Amino acid sequence: MKRLQSDGGKRRSAERRSEAHAPTLELAVIVPTLNERDNIAPLVSAINDVLDGHACEIIVVDDNSTDGTADAVRELGRNDIRVRCLQRIGRRGLSSAFLEGALSTAAPAVALIDADMQHDERLLPAMLETLHGEDLDVVIGSRYMQKGEFGDWSKSRIRSSKLATEIAIRLTGVPLSDPMSGFFMIRTALVRDLAPRLSAIGFKALLDVFLTTRQQLRFQEIPYTFRSRQAGQSKMDTKVLLEFGELIIDKLFGHVVPAKLIMFSLVGSFGVVVHLVTLAVLFKWLSVEFLTAQTVATLTAMTFNFALNNIFTYHDRRLTGWMWIKGWLTFSLASSVGIVANVGVATVLFGTYSVRWILSALAGILVGLLWNYTLTSVFTWKRS
Repeated sequence: MKRLQSDGGKRRSAERRSEAHAPTLELAVIVPTLNERDNIAPLVSAINDVLDGHACEIIVVDDNSTDGTADAVRELGRNDIRVRCLQRIGRRGLSSAFLEGALSTAAPAVALIDADMQHDERLLPAMLETLHGEDLDVVIGSRYMQKGEFGDWSKSRIRSSKLATEIAIRLTGVPLSDPMSGFFMIRTALVRDLAPRLSAIGFKALLDVFLTTRQQLRFQEIPYTFRSRQAGQSKMDTKVLLEFGELIIDKLFGHVVPAKLIMFSLVGSFGVVVHLVTLAVLFKWLSVEFLTAQTVATLTAMTFNFALNNIFTYHDRRLTGWMWIKGWLTFSLASSVGIVANVGVATVLFGTYSVRWILSALAGILVGLLWNYTLTSVFTWKRS
């Protein structure tokens, strides 16, 4: 009797193992989201339809959406184990979302696709076949190839895209027709290898890959038509251009100086011009007392620096409403202390150590700059 039970138990265990065995995972489709709740179900359904017969998973990387996108994904995942949610707190950006999604999967290939259904998911099977059949590193959906189109884009948006594309082609030195594409498939091992050196800034994950790699990538482009958004609001605004600029700065100088420090310094140089112009107008033209003119010029320059840094340097942490006023107060306080540090260091170097006046002044400026950058990064534009 015991032998019969033992044999029966073994058979049931074998059956469970057989049922649990699934096809080898082929592909992970990464879908970065921010307030895309209404698009998730249609997109998941469309992807599952076109990849029917392929062992794939859909990883939605949600940047803590306020419309319940993450909950909608989890609800889908309860009934479909191929769907899972990676919800991020305090981090935003399409490139970093793609990177985190790619590093979280065991699939040998990953595809990046927008949640707004503007990319043509019907190309995914062909992209997968091309990636493996041609032994490539990357397969790219291109809007610029023959038969590729921009859909209902305005002329100004197309012009901006073409300008950015031309810059990207020159920087990469690779004959890509669409290096700014947000729709591509890549071998996961390559992403893992590049991960420590990727900038993961902004929207242009593909460009980041080509600017980072030290090898000649094997790639092929496939034309597609960029479709109209199905639901929700577009995330494309001037912020995308700023992130593109920050990515380029980071790739050119990021291995030496942080990109945001360079941007902060550029804003500071404009602030010097604003200070001098304001002082000249008040003191020279309007005959205002020097102390008063200097005070007003200083406050004007600090306000200008804060406003421009808020738009340019910290576009990804931009302050609005009451937080703008609070941010201005902390920025002004940090800048005031930075001025004291600047003067103090320059005075000590010049008076005590007999360092040449210009070197003393430059040292003071550098100390003040680093002080202001560090404090304002921590207190004014701290990450939420």
